[in-house]
Amino acid sequence: MWVLVHFDLPTNTKKERKDAAKFRKQLLEDGFEMFQYSVYVRHCTSRENAAVHELRVEGFLPPSGHVSILTITDKQFGSMKHFYGTKPASKDPGVVQLELF
Repeated sequence: MWVLVHFDLPTNTKKERKDAAKFRKQLLEDGFEMFQYSVYVRHCTSRENAAVHELRVEGFLPPSGHVSILTITDKQFGSMKHFYGTKPASKDPGVVQLELF
């Protein structure tokens, strides 16, 4: 499972900029990675684990702005197409799982 958090937060005042920076920092502390500037992703091992992280994000929502949380499967995430300009991006080798014998 993948949890995607995407947001549009106001940054007009000093307090709003501080709230936005704090929200991004809390996402990183919870294990999310920046996918794009206002899109953060986190891989979860199960639907239950994804639900835990969704609740954590809900717990540190900023007082204003728009935040959406989307949960998708590994297959759905893997079928995403990436482009840089008009050229397709090279595929990442993926996550390598540690194997113990």
